[in-house]
Amino acid sequence: MNFINIKLEEYSIENSMKIPDYLLNLEKETNLTQIMPQMLSGRLQGRLLSILSKMISPKNILEIGTFTGYSALCLAEGLKENGKLITIEYDKELKEIIEKYVNVSKYKSQIELILGDALVILPQLKETFDLVFLDAHKPDYLNYYKTLIPKMNSGGIILADNVLWSGKVIDDLGDKTAKAIDDFNKFVKDDPETENVILPIRDGISIIRKL
Repeated sequence: MNFINIKLEEYSIENSMKIPDYLLNLEKETNLTQIMPQMLSGRLQGRLLSILSKMISPKNILEIGTFTGYSALCLAEGLKENGKLITIEYDKELKEIIEKYVNVSKYKSQIELILGDALVILPQLKETFDLVFLDAHKPDYLNYYKTLIPKMNSGGIILADNVLWSGKVIDDLGDKTAKAIDDFNKFVKDDPETENVILPIRDGISIIRKL
């Protein structure tokens, strides 16, 4: 589902802040080498992640679902000088491309890649977080969320991607993933520990603030 006219999206990108060259190169390599390159955050959403991170100025960022590393590098643009970003990716085959582009960025000393199952790794993390980007296995969103909330600092932000699932959350709850995302969205809306708003950008992004 595309909620914005393609020409308007292109206009928005052209009139937004400059995209670093290494991200343009990463986008190109992802499109050439990956089976599902559409999983990349993309230019407009990437700039949104960057500016939100800069507004929050987080000390600790967590990303669940690295893919090729584009979103991690966008989020890292807002890190405090002594800040850290931990990104968790299940697919070990993506390690090479992730590290390739992290290492050409100025954030290479601040980004830690952990490979494995996020549901196993999350309980082991000792840090608390100011900003989280959730973009991994959609049926586990609610499980991730319940594990994350105790690890969020007050006022911390969770950005949950793909929360509209191509519109299937409103007209195809027979789709198991759509049903899981709908359950997640409803749980978050009713959670007294947080407040949220869903933006219909690309496939939907929920901005969740811990009270």
